[in-house]
Amino acid sequence: MVTAQAQFLYSPNNCKILHMVRHGQGVHNVEAEKNIDALLSPELFDSPISALGWQQVADLRNYVHATGLLKRIDLVVTSPLLRTMQTAVGVFGSEGADAGWKSNCPPIVAHELCRDRLGLRPCDQRRSVSECRSLFPEIDFSLMESEEDDMWYPEAREPYEDIEARGIEFLKWLWTRPEKEIAIVSHGVVLQHFLYVLENDSADPSVKTGLCRRFNNCELRSVVVVNKGMMDSDYIPSATN
Repeated sequence: MVTAQAQFLYSPNNCKILHMVRHGQGVHNVEAEKNIDALLSPELFDSPISALGWQQVADLRNYVHATGLLKRIDLVVTSPLLRTMQTAVGVFGSEGADAGWKSNCPPIVAHELCRDRLGLRPCDQRRSVSECRSLFPEIDFSLMESEEDDMWYPEAREPYEDIEARGIEFLKWLWTRPEKEIAIVSHGVVLQHFLYVLENDSADPSVKTGLCRRFNNCELRSVVVVNKGMMDSDYIPSATN
């Protein structure tokens, strides 16, 4: 678990705490380790998490419960792919929780902007919203704009610049939300490029190196994000964790 350092202590009104989580190991991750071309197989359509992935989810669930992190999170935003929804519900959801924990589980909402890199690979193509809703009744799919997957295309992989552009739009959307502490369950390359967008203001090379390295499966990385467009004069310049 990694928590990035913030350079200043700003007014809470200008800050959000983002807990970024990569999904548990997927079946497609296992197959890619054997042969990267396996990712082109239609049999890996919207790949689920593997047996090891489920264990990783259970371990992270135990961690967020034991540390009290679950009680602090106001909202969970998940990619609408199967492996991320399985991870989001498995870690933060009420399924399997006892009565005392169920009341503490945050709402979970699906959002297309934090889904995996688009194009070419069937493992990154999502199911219909109707099927997703039937599989995960506790996830809110009201932000999904189309029933079928009209973002994925078979011809080529999404350019990295487009992932970062999605990251900018996603962060803008996050600032429209009232919640202050938000978990984002997404994909390794997507979270990494979202952090590239965020790290531009960091002057400390060690922070950049630690913050933007590739995520492991089911790794949780927490960052404090400051909206300088909302900046007022009441922040306190102080080094903090």
